[in-house]
Amino acid sequence: MLEHNSYFEGKVQSVGYQRNGRRATVGVVDAGEYHFGTDAPERMTVLSGELQARLPGEAGFRAFPAGTVFEVPGKSGFDVKAAAPAAYLCEFL
Repeated sequence: MLEHNSYFEGKVQSVGYQRNGRRATVGVVDAGEYHFGTDAPERMTVLSGELQARLPGEAGFRAFPAGTVFEVPGKSGFDVKAAAPAAYLCEFL
């Protein structure tokens, strides 16, 4: 079953699903800066555009263009910002 998620007044939206017993979401981040908390570890793949991410324990943002991946530990959080809309795949590990 598909599940629609909307965050930050609709500026981040995703569709969640399960495949082979694993949860994932595919979504779009509009231009802006956002903070996400994590319960489970996550693997984020940027599908189009570019996201800037500040990962746990890091002082600054790093660029992640389309085709790149970053991972975030569970029970933590991360900041992302985008200059223009960017699409992503989030896999819950």
